[in-house]
Amino acid sequence: MKRLIFTLAILISSCAPRSTPSPLTTVTPPTRAAPSPSFGATPLPTRVRWNFGDVLPYTVQPGDTLVAIAARFNTPSDAIQQLNPEIKFANLTTLEPKIQLKIPANYAPFNGTPFWIIPDSEFINSPGVKDFSTKKFVLEQKGFLTSYDDYADQKMRPTWEVIDRVAQNYSINPRLLIALVEYRSGAITQTNIADFAYPLGYRQPIYGGLYKQLLWAAEQMSRGYYGWKSGKIVEVTFSDGRIQRLDFWQNAGTAALHTLFAELMTQEEFNRAVSPDGFSATYKKLFGDPFQYDASLMPSNLRQPDLLLPFKKDSIWSYTGAPHAVWGDDTPWAAVDFAPPAVGTGCGFSNDWATALADGVIVRSDESTVMLDLDSDGDERSGWVILYFHLRSDEMASVGAKLKAGDHIGHPSCEGGRATGTHVHIARKYNGEWIAADSIIPFVMSGWRTRSSGGEYFGSLTFDFPALKIEACECVSQGNQVKH
Repeated sequence: MKRLIFTLAILISSCAPRSTPSPLTTVTPPTRAAPSPSFGATPLPTRVRWNFGDVLPYTVQPGDTLVAIAARFNTPSDAIQQLNPEIKFANLTTLEPKIQLKIPANYAPFNGTPFWIIPDSEFINSPGVKDFSTKKFVLEQKGFLTSYDDYADQKMRPTWEVIDRVAQNYSINPRLLIALVEYRSGAITQTNIADFAYPLGYRQPIYGGLYKQLLWAAEQMSRGYYGWKSGKIVEVTFSDGRIQRLDFWQNAGTAALHTLFAELMTQEEFNRAVSPDGFSATYKKLFGDPFQYDASLMPSNLRQPDLLLPFKKDSIWSYTGAPHAVWGDDTPWAAVDFAPPAVGTGCGFSNDWATALADGVIVRSDESTVMLDLDSDGDERSGWVILYFHLRSDEMASVGAKLKAGDHIGHPSCEGGRATGTHVHIARKYNGEWIAADSIIPFVMSGWRTRSSGGEYFGSLTFDFPALKIEACECVSQGNQVKH
């Protein structure tokens, strides 16, 4: 994918009433400049000017949906469907990458740069990072962080383990995290670092040290990335309250960085950071042009494979958590929770087994977490992967174990982090990207579909035939029981 690089001038005329619509005019498609072979800044060509009602060209990006594109362009989904009758939108989940759409122009306040900083595959901890070693890279730079340790999740860890832990849990590319640390502190390549209390510059006492700074940054970037992908976020808000709309043609990886930088920087710092001379230049200095790693993460019409409920057949568990954040607070609502019987409320001991949703191989098993790889290639960054969290530390399925659907994974517990009761926390990833539990790609287990009612943890399981509905409840009662 080449970079989309052009500037915009909008004719603001939408406030005037129009009794007769003007004929639609197709705007000449802008071209995206090829990535520069050097590390210097690439000039930004001028974006074409449009009038209200003109037709704008758009090339579908991997993972795009009709709803998200409509939100970004501030136009109704129906209007896009009418201009593109050859595409059967109703039968699709994700749209086919690289196809050309016609979008009816609409007005929206706009100030964002069209410069793409990174491709989506350099935001996500995706298949392209399979052969990258954070430890090897950090040690090769011989900077301050080669001898730095930080306390992360109940133990001291060296720099590379801190970075990899955030990269794994949030599924964010470790190269991106390394470049952020270097851009804000210089500590990857420089040895003389006088102040490393707040390495990313977010000076809040509870976020001191590398690990907590990266956690905070991962939250902001996740909010921007998945918000842009879903169409729920189309602008960034600065710490002083100013709002800036993102470029209509922007990509999710760049939107993630805009979201972080807006929270972290002054306007002048932000403008430089999102320019070719800012963060992009630091990334290129460390790893080369990020677009050399560009890869499509989402195919057309992505659909989930058949999955079972995460407990044994003929047993009854409680549905205790409808869609909620898979990790931290600002990741997608990709996770749901199930609690075993005979434990009651609170953190009781259970010998019941959480089980495999499908055939697969265990690719990670540590610190209350198990990752089940459904394509069995041994890499949790590729294909469909199921996360199990809050498992008891003993008797978890071991790395390399080949499981069949229904085989034992581990025992539910309160271990691993925040938990109000014994349960197992389940979520899905595809090519490293978290998939929201109530989305255009439904989360269905043994025919039960997870649904949100609009609030985190609130929602239901529904079954089509016969029509059944079970409301989630942070309790163990007849009202939220599910029989497998």
